[in-house]
Amino acid sequence: MASDESDVESVDSDRELQIAFSKGLLKSGLNVEVEPPKEAINDIEGLKAALVNLKNDLPWIERMDIVTQPLPAPKPFLDQLGPEPDDLGGDSVHDDFKREMRFYRQAQSAILEGIERLHSMHIPTKRPDDYFAEMAKSDVHMKKVREKLISKQISIERSEKAKKMRELRKIWKEDYQVLMIDWLLRRQVQHEVLQKRQKEKKEMLNAVKKYRKGEQAKLDFLDDEKEAKKDTTRKQGPQKGKGQVFQPNQKRNYKNSKFGFGGQKKRSKYNTAKSAASMSGFSIKANNMRPGKKTQDRPGKKRRQTMKNKRKR
Repeated sequence: MASDESDVESVDSDRELQIAFSKGLLKSGLNVEVEPPKEAINDIEGLKAALVNLKNDLPWIERMDIVTQPLPAPKPFLDQLGPEPDDLGGDSVHDDFKREMRFYRQAQSAILEGIERLHSMHIPTKRPDDYFAEMAKSDVHMKKVREKLISKQISIERSEKAKKMRELRKIWKEDYQVLMIDWLLRRQVQHEVLQKRQKEKKEMLNAVKKYRKGEQAKLDFLDDEKEAKKDTTRKQGPQKGKGQVFQPNQKRNYKNSKFGFGGQKKRSKYNTAKSAASMSGFSIKANNMRPGKKTQDRPGKKRRQTMKNKRKR
């Protein structure tokens, strides 16, 4: 039954659409019915009645409503506002600067008139120095707000600290992995070196046993050691003190002849058979001089000066 009713309704709607299209009420591509525009209702009497109901005959100090004209536009802005700064019709509605300046001048005019009225009513417009304004929020409420802010700040600090700890833990983990890899590599190299030494030691002991038993003519590792020593001596060059006689330099020889070679100095100048037979202090020139002949004395100062002047000429 339900399917039959839906089929009948679809047939009726299709027939209505065909009739509307034949009358020109529908156009191709139009699937939604267009509603006519609503007419604006300006009920002046109703608005006035509502105003009477809302209006209260209160004194002005309770209402503080002012209706004034805006102040004249300031001179620095006359070029931007144009010849008619108070006109907001036409394209001036979209001029934000002009509209905001109108609001500013309107508020300024209302403030000047309102302060003048308050002064005429002997009402002060400035707060005294000892004025105490009671807070809108109670101390209990502000305490709760403060506790909330402190808890929020603590939670933020904890989250930041946890974030830093995670980053540090990540860095420590990477450094630990690098150190572990380095330690394992060094351990492996050390283990290989120890194994190599043990192997060489075992081979050397086996070679010595065979050499003692006569199974081997010579020891190969001794020849290897000799060749290694030769190579090191070639690289290092000739060494001092091996196969060479030490010879002191001239300075050392002079000091030895003057001061001796160290050791005991007592009784060193006693005559011996060797010193008595020594002819080192004999001089032929001194012994061949005639007796009574003296060496030529040095000329006096005046004589030396005259000789010097003669050489300069």
